[in-house]
Amino acid sequence: MEDVLAVVFIFGGGSLFLLAISPIGKAIAERIRGGAPNAPGTVHEALEGLREEMLTELQQLRKDVNELGERVDFTERMLAQRREAERLPPVR
Repeated sequence: MEDVLAVVFIFGGGSLFLLAISPIGKAIAERIRGGAPNAPGTVHEALEGLREEMLTELQQLRKDVNELGERVDFTERMLAQRREAERLPPVR
């Protein structure tokens, strides 16, 4: 029984130590200390920066998709004109 207890303390203590030095552990500690969630350097600030970056990238992707759609439309019109020219009888 003591062996199991020793293993639990070793692995449990190691896990708690790793949690304490991780960013998640630091955020939990800041929350316990009563720190503001919107304070500079917090996870909220990092997420806000990531959100802005993703919105910018999404806008660029939408622009690229619209441009590709215009190119497809142009290509379809060119192919349709070519087919129409082939169907018309020759002019005499």
